Amino acid sequence: MGAAHFDFTGQVALVTGCAAGIGREVTRALAAAGARVHGIDRVPAEPLEVPSDAQPRTHELDLCDGEALRGCVTSILDSEGHVDLLVNNAGITRDHALWKTSDEDWNAVLAVNLSAPFRLLRALAPHLRERGRGRVVNIVSINALRGKFGQASYSAAKAGLVGLTRTAARELGPRGITVNAVAPGMIETAMSAALPEGVLERARSETATGRLGRVEDVAAAVLFLLSEQAAHITGAVLPVDGGQLA
Repeated sequence: MGAAHFDFTGQVALVTGCAAGIGREVTRALAAAGARVHGIDRVPAEPLEVPSDAQPRTHELDLCDGEALRGCVTSILDSEGHVDLLVNNAGITRDHALWKTSDEDWNAVLAVNLSAPFRLLRALAPHLRERGRGRVVNIVSINALRGKFGQASYSAAKAGLVGLTRTAARELGPRGITVNAVAPGMIETAMSAALPEGVLERARSETATGRLGRVEDVAAAVLFLLSEQAAHITGAVLPVDGGQLA
């Protein structure tokens, strides 16, 4: 598969959920493209296959801890002087039919998948507005755009993130900031590998391409929306699903 080429030299990026899956690949791709990347995750992130001087700095914290999150943003701004790119990728699932979904699971999914991106956007918005530039990409899901049995909390949170994306695009656009979303379908990750084969085959059969997505597919879409090539795209939701929604 051919690789897209982007240049983010001199730009500072913040990526949540950087330790694994889509977030790890987005972090790697940004670092390889010249960005100085700061990653946030609850667990340690292994070194990436990039030059030693391009290794991202990882901040271990709970995204649901609003005070720690604000402190992290302040620390990054103090050390770097600016942040140009934000990728809200971190997400969790607590899959149950809605009548079996506890308040605890519902609140946990909304806290990570919706409230944390809101808090990061809120924390960075004054800085981005003052600079008059910035790019934000929120990772949602095709299940934000359709119903999915057993994913009441996840689908609702990601649908909320679509609404936040479009509202933020309206509010921040006049200051030169774009806000978009990428909606992956079923992607080959460690998380999806643990699913029953029947679930994976059903997702594969929904595609027009006959295969599941790869993290590289999602990262390429994210980097495009972060780049100057996408300067006139905002408020968009880009499916990366091989045609599952077609």
